[in-house]
Amino acid sequence: MDQDIGRLFLEDAAARFRQWKEYAEKAVAQLGDEDLYWTPGPESNSVAVLLWHTAGNLRSRWRDFLTSDGEKPDRDRDSEFEVGAEKSRAQIMDFWDDGWRIQQEEFARLTPADLSRTVTVRSRPETVLSSIDRQMCHLANHVGQIMYIAKAVRGPEWRTLSIARGQSRQFNESLGHKV
Repeated sequence: MDQDIGRLFLEDAAARFRQWKEYAEKAVAQLGDEDLYWTPGPESNSVAVLLWHTAGNLRSRWRDFLTSDGEKPDRDRDSEFEVGAEKSRAQIMDFWDDGWRIQQEEFARLTPADLSRTVTVRSRPETVLSSIDRQMCHLANHVGQIMYIAKAVRGPEWRTLSIARGQSRQFNESLGHKV
């Protein structure tokens, strides 16, 4: 892989990972403790579950990323979907922070040359590039769910994390974009 493209990809991916983390945390910050456990329906996940599952996934996928299977033997994925009020906000956020710490430390070690290397997830080989892409899609899915639930819970008190509804023209103009 071209080293310049590889470097640009890693820089962009690092920024995207930080962005997904920030969006989730800004959404969670708008919720009360009891809101973390609310679900829109019986087959839906709460924000607490989504945070716990995402952290479990990050911990499993990124620990020893280049040298061990991404599905670690000590991970109990099914239990990640059973988190309830027995876990406090602090416990959930500590687990979340630890998952992200592992991800960020391992990701920072990657070089453009690593992108074409092979890693395994559940004994299936994939390139590092593909694994990063898959992880970003997984995060986008769950962070989107967290934001959707938080917005539903907060209703009119929700503070948008992007361009406010009806404000696109003003936002574009503030960037000097001619509309």
